[in-house]
Amino acid sequence: MANPADTIVAAATPPGTGGIGIVRVSGDLAVTIARQVLGSLPEPRTATYRTFRGAGGDKIDAGLALYFPAPNSFTGEPVLELQGHGGPLVVSLLVEAIVALGARRAEPGEFSQRAFLNDKLDLIQAEAIVDLINAGTSQAARAALRSLSGAFSKAVGVLAEQLLQLRLHVEAAIDFPEEEIDFLSDERLLRRLDDCAGSFAVLKQEVTQGRILRDGFQVVIVGKPNVGKSSLLNCLSGQDAAIVTEVAGTTRDILREQIDIDGLAVELVDTAGLRENPDRVEEEGIRRARKALQSADAILWIQDATEAEHGELEENLPEGVPVTVVRNKTDLSGDVAGCSDAGTVYLSAKTGEGVEALRRRIRELAGYENLGEGAFTARKRHLDALERAAMHFATGRIALEQTQAGELLAEELRLSQQALGEITGAVLADDLLGKIFSEFCIGK
Repeated sequence: MANPADTIVAAATPPGTGGIGIVRVSGDLAVTIARQVLGSLPEPRTATYRTFRGAGGDKIDAGLALYFPAPNSFTGEPVLELQGHGGPLVVSLLVEAIVALGARRAEPGEFSQRAFLNDKLDLIQAEAIVDLINAGTSQAARAALRSLSGAFSKAVGVLAEQLLQLRLHVEAAIDFPEEEIDFLSDERLLRRLDDCAGSFAVLKQEVTQGRILRDGFQVVIVGKPNVGKSSLLNCLSGQDAAIVTEVAGTTRDILREQIDIDGLAVELVDTAGLRENPDRVEEEGIRRARKALQSADAILWIQDATEAEHGELEENLPEGVPVTVVRNKTDLSGDVAGCSDAGTVYLSAKTGEGVEALRRRIRELAGYENLGEGAFTARKRHLDALERAAMHFATGRIALEQTQAGELLAEELRLSQQALGEITGAVLADDLLGKIFSEFCIGK
Protein backbone atom coordinates (compact mmCIF):
# COMPACT_ATOMS: atom_id res chain seq x y z
CA MET A 1 0.00 0.00 0.00
CA ALA A 2 1.20 3.52 -0.80
CA ASN A 3 1.95 5.99 1.99
CA PRO A 4 -1.46 7.29 3.17
CA ALA A 5 0.18 10.47 4.52
CA ASP A 6 1.05 11.66 1.00
CA THR A 7 -1.07 14.23 -0.79
CA ILE A 8 -2.17 12.70 -4.09
CA VAL A 9 -3.29 14.16 -7.42
CA ALA A 10 -4.83 12.67 -10.57
CA ALA A 11 -7.06 13.50 -13.50
CA ALA A 12 -10.57 12.31 -12.63
CA THR A 13 -11.77 12.41 -16.26
CA PRO A 14 -10.72 9.87 -18.94
CA PRO A 15 -7.69 10.56 -21.16
CA GLY A 16 -8.51 12.34 -24.41
CA THR A 17 -10.09 15.54 -25.65
CA GLY A 18 -13.32 16.71 -24.05
CA GLY A 19 -15.24 19.74 -22.95
CA ILE A 20 -14.18 19.46 -19.30
CA GLY A 21 -11.09 18.06 -17.60
CA ILE A 22 -11.19 17.48 -13.83
CA VAL A 23 -8.11 17.25 -11.62
CA ARG A 24 -8.56 15.97 -8.07
CA VAL A 25 -6.23 16.53 -5.09
CA SER A 26 -6.55 14.84 -1.67
CA GLY A 27 -4.39 15.16 1.43
CA ASP A 28 -3.06 17.61 3.99
CA LEU A 29 -1.25 19.70 1.36
CA ALA A 30 -4.50 20.34 -0.56
CA VAL A 31 -5.06 23.64 1.30
CA THR A 32 -1.52 24.91 0.58
CA ILE A 33 -1.76 23.79 -3.05
CA ALA A 34 -5.15 25.54 -3.42
CA ARG A 35 -3.67 28.82 -2.20
CA GLN A 36 -0.70 28.57 -4.56
CA VAL A 37 -2.67 27.45 -7.64
CA LEU A 38 -5.72 29.67 -7.09
CA GLY A 39 -4.30 32.58 -5.09
CA SER A 40 -6.59 31.87 -2.12
CA LEU A 41 -8.65 29.08 -0.61
CA PRO A 42 -12.21 28.93 -2.05
CA GLU A 43 -15.25 28.83 0.20
CA PRO A 44 -16.00 25.21 1.20
CA ARG A 45 -18.38 23.34 -1.14
CA THR A 46 -18.90 26.42 -3.33
CA ALA A 47 -18.02 26.38 -7.04
CA THR A 48 -15.79 29.41 -7.73
CA TYR A 49 -14.43 30.59 -11.05
CA ARG A 50 -10.65 30.91 -10.77
CA THR A 51 -7.45 31.11 -12.81
CA PHE A 52 -5.18 28.06 -12.38
CA ARG A 53 -1.46 28.89 -12.10
CA GLY A 54 1.69 26.80 -11.80
CA ALA A 55 4.43 27.05 -9.15
CA GLY A 56 6.07 29.97 -11.00
CA GLY A 57 2.83 31.90 -11.36
CA ASP A 58 2.35 31.04 -15.04
CA LYS A 59 -1.29 30.77 -16.11
CA ILE A 60 -2.27 27.21 -17.08
CA ASP A 61 -6.05 27.36 -17.41
CA ALA A 62 -9.20 28.84 -15.91
CA GLY A 63 -12.33 27.15 -14.63
CA LEU A 64 -14.25 26.12 -11.53
CA ALA A 65 -12.57 25.31 -8.22
CA LEU A 66 -14.20 23.32 -5.40
CA TYR A 67 -12.78 22.80 -1.93
CA PHE A 68 -14.05 20.16 0.54
CA PRO A 69 -12.54 20.38 4.02
CA ALA A 70 -11.95 17.24 6.09
CA PRO A 71 -13.75 15.18 7.20
CA ASN A 72 -16.69 16.16 4.97
CA SER A 73 -15.20 15.02 1.69
CA PHE A 74 -15.18 11.87 -0.42
CA THR A 75 -11.86 10.68 1.02
CA GLY A 76 -12.30 12.15 4.50
CA GLU A 77 -9.25 14.37 3.84
CA PRO A 78 -9.03 17.94 2.50
CA VAL A 79 -9.97 17.65 -1.19
CA LEU A 80 -9.49 20.15 -4.02
CA GLU A 81 -11.21 19.72 -7.38
CA LEU A 82 -10.24 21.81 -10.40
CA GLN A 83 -12.61 21.72 -13.37
CA GLY A 84 -10.96 23.20 -16.45
CA HIS A 85 -10.87 22.54 -20.18
CA GLY A 86 -10.58 18.96 -21.32
CA GLY A 87 -7.49 19.11 -23.53
CA PRO A 88 -4.97 16.35 -22.64
CA LEU A 89 -2.06 18.82 -22.55
CA VAL A 90 -3.92 21.27 -20.28
CA VAL A 91 -4.83 18.53 -17.80
CA SER A 92 -1.29 17.14 -17.89
CA LEU A 93 0.26 20.58 -17.23
CA LEU A 94 -2.06 21.13 -14.28
CA VAL A 95 -1.21 17.73 -12.75
CA GLU A 96 2.52 18.38 -13.24
CA ALA A 97 2.22 21.80 -11.58
CA ILE A 98 0.51 20.25 -8.54
CA VAL A 99 3.18 17.51 -8.35
CA ALA A 100 5.80 20.28 -8.32
CA LEU A 101 4.02 21.76 -5.29
CA GLY A 102 4.50 18.57 -3.27
CA ALA A 103 1.77 16.13 -4.29
CA ARG A 104 2.36 12.69 -5.74
CA ARG A 105 0.50 11.05 -8.63
CA ALA A 106 -2.25 8.80 -7.31
CA GLU A 107 -2.22 5.07 -7.87
CA PRO A 108 -5.29 3.30 -9.33
CA GLY A 109 -8.18 3.46 -6.91
CA GLU A 110 -6.24 5.38 -4.28
CA PHE A 111 -8.94 8.02 -3.72
CA SER A 112 -11.55 5.30 -3.07
CA GLN A 113 -9.05 3.38 -0.96
CA ARG A 114 -8.59 6.41 1.29
CA ALA A 115 -12.36 6.80 1.55
CA PHE A 116 -12.50 3.19 2.76
CA LEU A 117 -9.59 3.58 5.19
CA ASN A 118 -11.15 6.76 6.61
CA ASP A 119 -14.53 5.05 7.14
CA LYS A 120 -16.33 7.08 4.48
CA LEU A 121 -17.25 3.87 2.61
CA ASP A 122 -17.13 0.19 3.42
CA LEU A 123 -15.51 -2.20 0.95
CA ILE A 124 -18.80 -3.17 -0.71
CA GLN A 125 -19.59 0.49 -1.42
CA ALA A 126 -16.09 1.15 -2.73
CA GLU A 127 -16.34 -1.79 -5.15
CA ALA A 128 -19.79 -0.61 -6.22
CA ILE A 129 -18.21 2.55 -7.64
CA VAL A 130 -16.39 0.44 -10.25
CA ASP A 131 -19.51 -1.66 -10.84
CA LEU A 132 -21.54 1.48 -11.52
CA ILE A 133 -18.94 2.79 -13.97
CA ASN A 134 -18.73 -0.55 -15.82
CA ALA A 135 -22.44 -1.47 -15.73
CA GLY A 136 -23.55 -3.11 -18.97
CA THR A 137 -27.31 -2.71 -18.52
CA SER A 138 -29.62 -0.21 -16.85
CA GLN A 139 -30.61 -2.90 -14.33
CA ALA A 140 -26.93 -3.48 -13.45
CA ALA A 141 -26.42 0.27 -13.04
CA ARG A 142 -29.39 0.54 -10.67
CA ALA A 143 -28.16 -2.48 -8.72
CA ALA A 144 -24.66 -0.99 -8.41
CA LEU A 145 -26.20 2.24 -7.15
CA ARG A 146 -28.08 0.28 -4.48
CA SER A 147 -24.81 -1.33 -3.38
CA LEU A 148 -23.17 2.10 -3.32
CA SER A 149 -26.01 3.48 -1.19
CA GLY A 150 -25.48 0.67 1.35
CA ALA A 151 -28.28 -1.84 0.58
CA PHE A 152 -25.89 -4.81 0.28
CA SER A 153 -23.92 -3.71 3.36
CA LYS A 154 -27.15 -3.43 5.37
CA ALA A 155 -28.18 -6.97 4.40
CA VAL A 156 -24.80 -8.32 5.51
CA GLY A 157 -25.02 -6.27 8.71
CA VAL A 158 -28.44 -7.71 9.61
CA LEU A 159 -27.11 -11.27 9.23
CA ALA A 160 -23.97 -10.43 11.21
CA GLU A 161 -26.16 -9.08 14.04
CA GLN A 162 -28.16 -12.34 14.05
CA LEU A 163 -24.91 -14.29 14.43
CA LEU A 164 -23.79 -11.98 17.23
CA GLN A 165 -27.01 -12.49 19.18
CA LEU A 166 -26.64 -16.26 18.76
CA ARG A 167 -23.07 -16.07 20.07
CA LEU A 168 -24.20 -14.09 23.11
CA HIS A 169 -26.88 -16.70 23.88
CA VAL A 170 -24.53 -19.67 23.45
CA GLU A 171 -21.60 -18.15 25.34
CA ALA A 172 -23.89 -17.20 28.23
CA ALA A 173 -24.98 -20.84 28.44
CA ILE A 174 -21.34 -21.94 28.49
CA ASP A 175 -20.40 -19.41 31.18
CA PHE A 176 -23.30 -20.34 33.51
CA PRO A 177 -23.62 -24.15 33.31
CA GLU A 178 -25.03 -24.37 36.84
CA GLU A 179 -28.26 -22.62 35.86
CA GLU A 180 -31.36 -24.82 36.02
CA ILE A 181 -32.45 -23.78 32.52
CA ASP A 182 -30.59 -25.54 29.70
CA PHE A 183 -29.98 -22.58 27.39
CA LEU A 184 -28.59 -24.86 24.66
CA SER A 185 -31.93 -26.69 24.42
CA ASP A 186 -33.97 -23.51 24.68
CA GLU A 187 -36.62 -23.22 21.97
CA ARG A 188 -35.67 -19.57 21.48
CA LEU A 189 -32.16 -20.65 20.45
CA LEU A 190 -33.53 -23.23 18.04
CA ARG A 191 -35.85 -20.62 16.48
CA ARG A 192 -32.94 -18.21 16.15
CA LEU A 193 -30.90 -20.89 14.42
CA ASP A 194 -33.78 -21.51 11.99
CA ASP A 195 -34.17 -17.77 11.34
CA CYS A 196 -30.44 -17.39 10.74
CA ALA A 197 -30.39 -20.33 8.33
CA GLY A 198 -33.23 -18.69 6.41
CA SER A 199 -31.34 -15.38 6.29
CA PHE A 200 -28.29 -17.15 4.86
CA ALA A 201 -30.44 -18.74 2.13
CA VAL A 202 -32.07 -15.43 1.16
CA LEU A 203 -28.79 -13.50 1.12
CA LYS A 204 -27.06 -16.21 -0.92
CA GLN A 205 -29.79 -15.99 -3.56
CA GLU A 206 -29.47 -12.19 -3.67
CA VAL A 207 -25.66 -12.30 -3.87
CA THR A 208 -25.79 -14.93 -6.63
CA GLN A 209 -28.14 -12.71 -8.61
CA GLY A 210 -25.91 -9.71 -7.89
CA ARG A 211 -22.87 -11.51 -9.24
CA ILE A 212 -24.70 -12.43 -12.46
CA LEU A 213 -25.79 -8.79 -12.84
CA ARG A 214 -22.20 -7.57 -12.44
CA ASP A 215 -20.29 -10.21 -14.41
CA GLY A 216 -22.86 -10.96 -17.08
CA PHE A 217 -23.34 -14.32 -18.79
CA GLN A 218 -21.36 -15.67 -21.75
CA VAL A 219 -23.21 -17.83 -24.27
CA VAL A 220 -21.20 -19.55 -27.02
CA ILE A 221 -23.03 -20.46 -30.24
CA VAL A 222 -21.63 -23.57 -31.95
CA GLY A 223 -22.70 -26.10 -34.56
CA LYS A 224 -21.96 -27.37 -38.03
CA PRO A 225 -21.48 -24.93 -40.93
CA ASN A 226 -24.55 -23.31 -42.49
CA VAL A 227 -27.03 -24.15 -39.72
CA GLY A 228 -27.76 -20.47 -39.03
CA LYS A 229 -25.43 -19.58 -36.15
CA SER A 230 -24.62 -16.12 -37.52
CA SER A 231 -28.25 -15.51 -38.44
CA LEU A 232 -29.22 -16.29 -34.85
CA LEU A 233 -26.54 -13.90 -33.54
CA ASN A 234 -27.93 -11.15 -35.77
CA CYS A 235 -31.50 -11.91 -34.71
CA LEU A 236 -30.72 -11.83 -30.98
CA SER A 237 -28.55 -8.70 -31.22
CA GLY A 238 -30.96 -6.85 -33.50
CA GLN A 239 -28.27 -5.90 -36.02
CA ASP A 240 -26.25 -7.35 -38.88
CA ALA A 241 -23.18 -8.05 -36.76
CA ALA A 242 -22.18 -11.18 -38.71
CA ILE A 243 -21.96 -11.80 -42.44
CA VAL A 244 -24.57 -14.31 -43.56
CA THR A 245 -24.32 -16.12 -46.92
CA GLU A 246 -25.40 -19.41 -48.48
CA VAL A 247 -21.75 -20.52 -48.50
CA ALA A 248 -20.84 -22.90 -45.67
CA GLY A 249 -17.95 -21.72 -43.50
CA THR A 250 -18.53 -17.97 -43.95
CA THR A 251 -17.61 -17.28 -40.30
CA ARG A 252 -13.86 -17.72 -39.86
CA ASP A 253 -13.28 -15.94 -36.56
CA ILE A 254 -14.92 -15.26 -33.20
CA LEU A 255 -17.66 -12.61 -33.17
CA ARG A 256 -18.91 -11.13 -29.89
CA GLU A 257 -22.08 -9.13 -29.27
CA GLN A 258 -23.59 -7.80 -26.05
CA ILE A 259 -27.35 -8.05 -25.56
CA ASP A 260 -29.68 -7.19 -22.69
CA ILE A 261 -32.16 -9.85 -21.58
CA ASP A 262 -34.45 -8.28 -18.99
CA GLY A 263 -31.53 -6.56 -17.27
CA LEU A 264 -29.08 -9.46 -17.68
CA ALA A 265 -25.98 -8.58 -19.75
CA VAL A 266 -25.36 -11.51 -22.10
CA GLU A 267 -22.28 -11.83 -24.29
CA LEU A 268 -23.08 -13.87 -27.40
CA VAL A 269 -20.08 -15.53 -29.02
CA ASP A 270 -20.53 -16.67 -32.63
CA THR A 271 -18.00 -19.26 -33.81
CA ALA A 272 -16.81 -20.92 -36.97
CA GLY A 273 -18.76 -24.01 -38.07
CA LEU A 274 -17.29 -27.25 -36.76
CA ARG A 275 -16.50 -29.75 -39.51
CA GLU A 276 -13.86 -32.13 -40.78
CA ASN A 277 -11.21 -31.22 -43.37
CA PRO A 278 -11.55 -27.41 -43.34
CA ASP A 279 -9.11 -25.15 -45.21
CA ARG A 280 -6.24 -23.55 -43.26
CA VAL A 281 -8.06 -20.31 -42.45
CA GLU A 282 -11.23 -22.08 -41.40
CA GLU A 283 -9.17 -24.54 -39.33
CA GLU A 284 -7.85 -21.64 -37.23
CA GLY A 285 -11.43 -20.41 -36.76
CA ILE A 286 -12.46 -23.86 -35.52
CA ARG A 287 -9.51 -23.92 -33.09
CA ARG A 288 -10.65 -20.58 -31.69
CA ALA A 289 -14.22 -21.84 -31.47
CA ARG A 290 -13.15 -24.80 -29.35
CA LYS A 291 -11.08 -22.49 -27.15
CA ALA A 292 -14.09 -20.18 -26.64
CA LEU A 293 -16.11 -23.15 -25.42
CA GLN A 294 -13.76 -23.55 -22.44
CA SER A 295 -14.80 -20.17 -20.96
CA ALA A 296 -18.53 -20.44 -21.77
CA ASP A 297 -21.21 -20.13 -19.10
CA ALA A 298 -23.65 -21.86 -21.45
CA ILE A 299 -23.58 -23.38 -24.94
CA LEU A 300 -26.15 -23.21 -27.71
CA TRP A 301 -25.72 -26.14 -30.11
CA ILE A 302 -27.44 -25.08 -33.33
CA GLN A 303 -28.93 -27.67 -35.67
CA ASP A 304 -30.76 -27.43 -38.99
CA ALA A 305 -34.40 -28.30 -38.31
CA THR A 306 -34.83 -29.48 -41.92
CA GLU A 307 -32.36 -32.30 -41.24
CA ALA A 308 -32.88 -35.39 -39.10
CA GLU A 309 -32.28 -34.87 -35.39
CA HIS A 310 -29.09 -36.37 -33.98
CA GLY A 311 -29.31 -38.36 -30.79
CA GLU A 312 -25.93 -37.14 -29.56
CA LEU A 313 -23.90 -34.00 -30.12
CA GLU A 314 -21.05 -34.47 -32.57
CA GLU A 315 -18.54 -32.44 -30.56
CA ASN A 316 -16.81 -33.11 -27.23
CA LEU A 317 -18.08 -30.20 -25.18
CA PRO A 318 -16.71 -29.05 -21.80
CA GLU A 319 -18.08 -30.89 -18.77
CA GLY A 320 -20.27 -28.96 -16.37
CA VAL A 321 -21.36 -26.35 -18.93
CA PRO A 322 -25.10 -26.48 -19.72
CA VAL A 323 -25.88 -27.19 -23.38
CA THR A 324 -29.13 -26.29 -25.10
CA VAL A 325 -29.95 -27.74 -28.52
CA VAL A 326 -31.49 -25.15 -30.81
CA ARG A 327 -33.32 -26.41 -33.92
CA ASN A 328 -33.20 -23.53 -36.38
CA LYS A 329 -35.10 -22.96 -39.66
CA THR A 330 -38.57 -23.94 -38.44
CA ASP A 331 -39.92 -21.70 -41.21
CA LEU A 332 -38.70 -24.40 -43.61
CA SER A 333 -39.19 -27.54 -41.50
CA GLY A 334 -42.74 -26.84 -40.31
CA ASP A 335 -41.86 -27.55 -36.66
CA VAL A 336 -43.75 -25.62 -33.99
CA ALA A 337 -41.58 -22.85 -32.57
CA GLY A 338 -40.95 -22.86 -28.82
CA CYS A 339 -39.22 -24.84 -26.12
CA SER A 340 -39.92 -28.58 -25.76
CA ASP A 341 -40.25 -30.43 -22.47
CA ALA A 342 -36.76 -31.82 -23.05
CA GLY A 343 -35.33 -28.28 -23.23
CA THR A 344 -34.78 -28.18 -27.00
CA VAL A 345 -35.63 -24.82 -28.54
CA TYR A 346 -37.28 -24.68 -31.97
CA LEU A 347 -37.05 -21.35 -33.78
CA SER A 348 -36.50 -19.47 -36.99
CA ALA A 349 -33.66 -16.95 -36.93
CA LYS A 350 -35.03 -15.66 -40.25
CA THR A 351 -38.56 -14.80 -39.05
CA GLY A 352 -37.83 -14.42 -35.32
CA GLU A 353 -40.43 -17.01 -34.39
CA GLY A 354 -39.40 -18.87 -31.21
CA VAL A 355 -36.55 -16.48 -30.39
CA GLU A 356 -38.34 -15.23 -27.28
CA ALA A 357 -38.41 -18.83 -26.01
CA LEU A 358 -34.63 -18.92 -26.45
CA ARG A 359 -34.23 -15.67 -24.51
CA ARG A 360 -36.24 -17.21 -21.65
CA ARG A 361 -34.09 -20.32 -21.87
CA ILE A 362 -30.89 -18.27 -21.54
CA ARG A 363 -32.32 -16.61 -18.43
CA GLU A 364 -33.05 -20.05 -16.97
CA LEU A 365 -29.52 -21.23 -17.75
CA ALA A 366 -28.10 -18.20 -15.96
CA GLY A 367 -30.41 -18.76 -13.00
CA TYR A 368 -31.34 -15.11 -13.33
CA GLU A 369 -34.41 -13.49 -11.80
CA ASN A 370 -35.10 -9.81 -12.20
CA LEU A 371 -35.31 -8.64 -8.60
CA GLY A 372 -36.17 -5.12 -9.71
CA GLU A 373 -35.44 -2.39 -7.19
CA GLY A 374 -34.31 -4.98 -4.62
CA ALA A 375 -31.23 -6.05 -6.58
CA PHE A 376 -27.65 -5.11 -5.80
CA THR A 377 -24.35 -6.02 -7.47
CA ALA A 378 -21.95 -8.55 -5.96
CA ARG A 379 -18.67 -10.24 -6.79
CA LYS A 380 -17.19 -13.73 -6.66
CA ARG A 381 -15.26 -12.90 -3.48
CA HIS A 382 -18.54 -11.87 -1.80
CA LEU A 383 -20.15 -15.19 -2.72
CA ASP A 384 -17.08 -17.17 -1.61
CA ALA A 385 -17.02 -15.41 1.78
CA LEU A 386 -20.78 -15.91 2.23
CA GLU A 387 -20.52 -19.61 1.44
CA ARG A 388 -17.71 -20.01 4.00
CA ALA A 389 -19.82 -18.15 6.58
CA ALA A 390 -22.78 -20.44 5.84
CA MET A 391 -20.55 -23.53 6.07
CA HIS A 392 -19.25 -22.53 9.53
CA PHE A 393 -22.81 -21.82 10.69
CA ALA A 394 -24.06 -25.20 9.43
CA THR A 395 -21.10 -27.02 11.04
CA GLY A 396 -21.81 -25.38 14.39
CA ARG A 397 -25.51 -26.14 14.18
CA ILE A 398 -24.81 -29.83 13.51
CA ALA A 399 -22.40 -29.93 16.48
CA LEU A 400 -25.13 -28.56 18.74
CA GLU A 401 -27.85 -30.89 17.45
CA GLN A 402 -25.73 -34.06 17.62
CA THR A 403 -23.58 -33.53 20.73
CA GLN A 404 -24.88 -30.40 22.52
CA ALA A 405 -21.34 -29.03 22.00
CA GLY A 406 -21.91 -25.38 22.84
CA GLU A 407 -18.19 -24.57 22.64
CA LEU A 408 -18.01 -25.85 19.05
CA LEU A 409 -21.13 -23.89 18.08
CA ALA A 410 -19.71 -20.70 19.62
CA GLU A 411 -16.43 -21.09 17.73
CA GLU A 412 -18.15 -21.81 14.41
CA LEU A 413 -20.39 -18.78 14.90
CA ARG A 414 -17.29 -16.65 15.49
CA LEU A 415 -15.69 -17.96 12.30
CA SER A 416 -18.94 -17.37 10.41
CA GLN A 417 -19.09 -13.78 11.64
CA GLN A 418 -15.45 -13.30 10.64
CA ALA A 419 -16.13 -14.55 7.09
CA LEU A 420 -19.02 -12.06 6.79
CA GLY A 421 -16.64 -9.31 7.91
CA GLU A 422 -14.48 -10.00 4.85
CA ILE A 423 -17.36 -8.90 2.62
CA THR A 424 -17.63 -5.39 4.06
CA GLY A 425 -13.92 -5.06 4.82
CA ALA A 426 -14.29 -5.24 8.60
CA VAL A 427 -11.88 -8.20 8.38
CA LEU A 428 -9.49 -8.10 5.43
CA ALA A 429 -5.85 -8.76 4.61
CA ASP A 430 -3.79 -5.86 3.22
CA ASP A 431 -2.68 -7.84 0.16
CA LEU A 432 -6.32 -8.45 -0.84
CA LEU A 433 -7.11 -4.78 -0.23
CA GLY A 434 -4.38 -3.76 -2.68
CA LYS A 435 -5.64 -6.23 -5.27
CA ILE A 436 -9.21 -4.94 -5.03
CA PHE A 437 -8.32 -1.25 -5.45
CA SER A 438 -5.85 -1.95 -8.27
CA GLU A 439 -8.91 -2.68 -10.44
CA PHE A 440 -10.05 0.94 -10.14
CA CYS A 441 -9.15 3.62 -12.66
CA ILE A 442 -6.71 6.36 -11.67
CA GLY A 443 -8.57 9.34 -10.23
CA LYS A 444 -11.23 7.20 -8.49
